[in-house]
Amino acid sequence: MSGTDAFEGIAAELDYPMYVVTAAVDGQRSGCLAGFTTQCSIDPVRFLVCVSKTNHTFEVARRAGTLVVHLLRGGDRELAELFGEETGDEVDKFTRCSWEAGPDGAPVLDGLDWFAGRVLERHDVGDHEAMVLEPVAGIHGHHAPELGFQALRDLDPGHDA
Repeated sequence: MSGTDAFEGIAAELDYPMYVVTAAVDGQRSGCLAGFTTQCSIDPVRFLVCVSKTNHTFEVARRAGTLVVHLLRGGDRELAELFGEETGDEVDKFTRCSWEAGPDGAPVLDGLDWFAGRVLERHDVGDHEAMVLEPVAGIHGHHAPELGFQALRDLDPGHDA
């Protein structure tokens, strides 16, 4: 078995948490479902978010100074469908959900735990761009299990990766 085959088999079994990442810049806002994310430093605290280059959100996020990262919980499938199956190239997702402007104008979705992160670095990592965030604001108060990748495998992405 090749290394790629082994990796793809392992990755297909992972159940990492899913997030909605939002951004705003120059009067334009966007958001997408994101699974390629992780805390990448403890001290100082840093979080890594990867956004697909084919995604509408990419063009907004690459110019934004702040991203808002929302943790999805078990009851948030409708938001996962909205931000994972629809594309900002065709619809304004924010007319279909409740939100308010947060740090640097980035949309904060109502009812979710979230943190805003100042973008410190951007790295080309293939078909995605990795953005290193320094958390600067947020809200945490929910304790239900997160919505994982395996529960969303049946979604039809708004864009290919």
